[in-house]
This record gives sequence, structure tokens and C-alpha cells, in this order.
Amino acid sequence: MGNEADQGVPAASAFPRYEQTFPTLTPQEIARMRRFGAERSYKDGERLFETGQPGPGMFVVLSGHVAITQRDGFGHVTPIIDQGPGQFLAEIGQLSGRVALVDGHAEGEVETLLIPPERLRALLVAEADLGERIMRALILRRVSLIRGGAGGPVLIGPSDSAGVIRLQGFLTRNGYPHHLLDPVADTDAAELIARYSPSQADWPLVVAPDGTVLRNPREAELARAMGMIRALAKDKVYDVAVVGSGPAGLSTAVYAASEGLAVAVCDTRAFGGQAGASARIENYLGFPTGISGHALTARAFNQAQKFGAEVMIPVEVKSLDCSYGDGAFGLKLDNGEMLRARSVVVASGARYRRPEIENLADFEGRGVWYWASPIEARLCTDQDVILVGGGNSAGQAAVFLSGHARRVHMVIRGGGLGASMSRYLIERIEAAPNIELIFNAEVVGLEGTKDGSLERVRWRSRLSPDEITLNIRNLFLFVGADPATGWLDGCGVLVDRAGFVVTGARDNAQGNKAEGQLASALETSVPGVFAVGDVRSGSVKRVGGAIGEGAQVVAALHGFLGDAAKPAL
Repeated sequence: MGNEADQGVPAASAFPRYEQTFPTLTPQEIARMRRFGAERSYKDGERLFETGQPGPGMFVVLSGHVAITQRDGFGHVTPIIDQGPGQFLAEIGQLSGRVALVDGHAEGEVETLLIPPERLRALLVAEADLGERIMRALILRRVSLIRGGAGGPVLIGPSDSAGVIRLQGFLTRNGYPHHLLDPVADTDAAELIARYSPSQADWPLVVAPDGTVLRNPREAELARAMGMIRALAKDKVYDVAVVGSGPAGLSTAVYAASEGLAVAVCDTRAFGGQAGASARIENYLGFPTGISGHALTARAFNQAQKFGAEVMIPVEVKSLDCSYGDGAFGLKLDNGEMLRARSVVVASGARYRRPEIENLADFEGRGVWYWASPIEARLCTDQDVILVGGGNSAGQAAVFLSGHARRVHMVIRGGGLGASMSRYLIERIEAAPNIELIFNAEVVGLEGTKDGSLERVRWRSRLSPDEITLNIRNLFLFVGADPATGWLDGCGVLVDRAGFVVTGARDNAQGNKAEGQLASALETSVPGVFAVGDVRSGSVKRVGGAIGEGAQVVAALHGFLGDAAKPAL
């Protein structure tokens, strides 16, 4: 990617949808924006923002030109584009003041209008037509950065190593740019390998934009190195803390934040939850051609940030303190900090169920997968794979993988699909020539190589004791999920026998509600704690249902927060 002066070709050729990605504002539009920002001047060569440092907001160029460049951890600088009068400098991360992914420096004297993140969000809401153009540009710019790997970390290691796949999945699911270098083919990568002499357990080496080198880091360690995680503001009490950023949690965040509530959202891995890993959702209202789970939830993620919700990823909530010492709940985070909120929405969903299969744990991330994204599909090209499961998620994954694998052996514990899968998926599976349905069967054991990679899978029919062994390097498990509610232990939140949160059934005798006053259908046994989505007992376990509950719970939140604010009589 480069500008006309650098490459000798129009800048538009480097960017799909160039006019939407880099629109030029009219003087009238800039005049409408002035009340949201303040003028700033920069001298020739002075930096407006820097890779890896918190961005100050959105710059509107009033005069002069600003060069946008990419800088990686090896010190390489690559021109991206030059922007001049009437154009604005920002991408989607500046809605929440995240770190900059590129560098911007003045070319000659530059006059700008700087709009800080909170005022940028106000602009997007107050100026609807202008805000739509700006929001579209911010999203498209992040897409361009992801495609080019600009501003993100460099992963160094074999593309099929467990660590590379794990971190690629984490970064991809969170919409963060990065790129992978093969030490066999790249000189910089080979020199780094020679210097650090990594063992197999060190793959991948990760080079952060500031040059810091990490050895096979955990997701939280990598996130801290990239500035994805910020410290909590001291003494801040949010109106609502949402635990989980799947469709239900994101829906709650969008509706609550848009109605003026201070919202914090926590998730341990990535926005989107299990739905975010879905290759294609075809029965969601309004998308007749279907939409990937990641595309759908990424829109909701950006929408939540537009309205001011603070999304913290990856952050795990370890426990909930319901002691009501000062009228607020306390959520203890994995980094030792305490997030405080006047109400809590449990949207933590469910964790992938691990069936009883011999040696299963030995091959997780090394051939055993609980989702099917393009990263895993790449590993299956022209290979036979086994997929276990008979629900909609399994059906979507089977159809997706059939476009990459030589053959998909679909192992179903029951005798058919009609009771557990949507008809359109059944028809698509039956029409796929390389999907083989194996009913009344189960996988019983796994075998692998000395380096820990999966090599063979044993399965058997439930109607006979005979076992069959297939040479399989990738096994996909879609056998349901268990509720992620362990963090609620000790707080008095009632769960059913399976561990799902019970809502709408509080006992008046406990004094939690006045006589004749009904509990919210989404409120738990603890006043001020609500549950939505898959984690809730009795939920329909559909994306549409989860989004609906997220919208519905906001009315109950207003009711609780309004009651809590009233003086006791």
C-alpha cells in the first residue's frame, strides 16, 4: 500500500472502496465538526500519533499533509498513504482511545482539528449522516490494516504449530492486524531465530511493534504487550458490568450504552462467543444470503464502542462479590483488579464440552479443534477430517469444511439429524458429495506422533463393539457446551442442575421484592444480577434469541437502577 508519489500509481488502486475509506469532507461539514474538537498545529516532521501509543482521537486536516506509515518490530517502515486538507486521520480503535496501529507525521506545517474519543462518539451520534460516513471509513480502514498486517505483531514460526494457530485465532477473532513469517524463507525471522534459539515450546516468537520479543505468550501477555488491556479507572463505578461478549452480551452493551448507561464488558478470549466462530449463519433475520458469525458480531462490537461501552478483552472475571458493602457489586478480575458496578448482566455463555475420549487433552490445539475457522480449514486442505456432532453448529462447520477438506466424516451419536438440526443444513449436508454421515457412532481414542500432533482417530459403532481406526490429522468436536458459571459460586445466584442460571423465580419471602411486585423474567435470585443468552436456564440457544434478551434486559436494568437510586422509606 502506498501513495502516488511513492508508488507511481493512484492511491485508489491500493484500497478497495477507496472513496468510502478516505472521503474528503466539505468546508461545511468541517464547520459542523468544530464544536467537537480543538485546533492543533504541527511542525514539519512532528508526529501526530505513534504505533503502540494511545491515540489522541481523530484528526481532521485543515491544511498541509500528513504521511501515514506502517512500522513493524524489525524497524521496517512502509508508506501507506498521504492525507491532506479535508481528510481525517483515525481508524475504529480511536472510538475508545486504543493504541495507534500506524504512525502519522507532518509533511511541512500542518493545521488540524483534533476530536478526542469521547467527543468523536458524540459526533457520530449527533451528526447522523456525517457520522455514518465517518463510521464506515473507520471500519474499512481497520479492514485494510488487517489485510496488510499493518501495525500489529509479527508471529515467527511454523504455520502449523499449536502456538501459531492459537495466537492467530486470538488476533483474528479480535480483529487485530498481524502477519506470520516463516523462518525458513524470511531473513529477519531467521536472524531472530538464531539469536533466541527457541525450543519447540517457544513457538511462535512474537515481535511487538516496539521490538519486544515474546516466547509463545499467553493471550493476556500478548494483549498487554500490544496495549489491548488498560488499567481500570480508580474509583469508577459503572452502571452495569456485562460478563461475556457473545451476541447476548454485545446486545446488552449496545442497548444499554445507547440509552446513556455506563457499561463495561469483559470477555476471556474474544468478542462474538461461540456464534463468532460460526462460518455462516443463514437463518438470522435480515440476512437472506447469510452472514458469518464473526462479521455479525464484529458489527455489534463496533456499535457498542460507538455508544461508549468499554470492552475489556481478554479479561477473565474470577469471582463476583455480592456483599453490597457500598451498594455496588465487585467483580474480581484475573489481573487482580476489582471492577465495580451497580448491576451485573451474566452473559458468559457456555464452554465447549469435552467428551470422554482417550488422550483428548494431549491433542487439543494439535489436531483437536472446537471451532472451524479459515485458520483450521487451511490445515485440512485435501485431507480427510472427522467432525463429531449433530446440532446446527456441527452442520454449519461440516458444510464449511467440505469446501476445503477432501472428505468430512460426520460422526453422530444418534440415529438421525432431524431432531437437532435445521432442515436447510440437513439438505445442504445431504447434497455435499464429500460429507459422509456416520450414525449411532462415537469417537473413543486418539493417537499421535512424537511431536504431539494428531495422527489417528479410533471410533466405533454404538451397535457393535468393533473399533475402526482412520488416519486423521484433524478432529472437530461440536458436542454441546456446559454453562460458564463457576465464577458465580458463593454469591447466592441460583443455578439449575445443569449449572445454568435460573431467572424470574425469586421468592418474595426473601424480601427481595415487595408483595405483588413481579421479578424480571431475566433477573436472578440476587437483586441486580441478571442473566441473558445461552447461560440462562430455559433460553432458546439461538443467536436471535440471545440478541433479543440482551435488548430486553436493559428495561429491567433501568427498573433496578431506578429503584436502587430511590431513598428508602
